[in-house]
Amino acid sequence: MIAVSVEEREGFAEVIVRGRLTMSGVGHLTSAVSDAIRQGHRLLVLNMRETEFMDSSGLGAMVGCLKAAREAGGDLRLGKVSDQVGAVLVRTNVDRVFAPHLSGA
Repeated sequence: MIAVSVEEREGFAEVIVRGRLTMSGVGHLTSAVSDAIRQGHRLLVLNMRETEFMDSSGLGAMVGCLKAAREAGGDLRLGKVSDQVGAVLVRTNVDRVFAPHLSGA
């Protein structure tokens, strides 16, 4: 089960992902990011502190969301991540693709 919410912060929109980011839930993430971009947010920050598990589908969705944000003239940055998500990002070298958001969101 996955829950994705977007909260407006000063200067960015925080996309919070809770639960398991797998093939069955990636649509929730991509939809939330697309909606935030349509609403005019250019800087998005992924908060995956409460993401318990992520498979390759989740990883692909993250990269797709980054591409969508950049094509809209913005960026998608990485905020806090769970240990499991962090390990996946490091093992796949995707951690090098995402810039960290320095406020620690």
